[in-house]
Amino acid sequence: MAKCHSMEERTENMSNKLFVGSLSWNTDDFGLQAAFERFGEISDAKVITDRDSGRSRGFGFVTFADPAAAARAVQEMNGAELDGRTLNVDIAQERSGGGRGGDRRGGGGGRW
Repeated sequence: MAKCHSMEERTENMSNKLFVGSLSWNTDDFGLQAAFERFGEISDAKVITDRDSGRSRGFGFVTFADPAAAARAVQEMNGAELDGRTLNVDIAQERSGGGRGGDRRGGGGGRW
């Protein structure tokens, strides 16, 4: 039963987390937070960067303490402009497993 509760808890937390797409290459974590903080307390604002170059990948995530604040931010910021770009803002979706970095069982490098 505890497993079920943690899944609900994770789903609830995800409703506080927003995906923000179409970011300008010039937008950083601070600019992202500044653009969204008028809607409520932000626990995290992060522009995703390329691992090798360190350059923005053009999207990020903003996590609010309150789901109602996140909902208001989606309504008002989706389609709004930041640093010359029209934003795409929505509730973040949890990544599904199965891609790179997923659970890899068995197999010894192609051996039988």
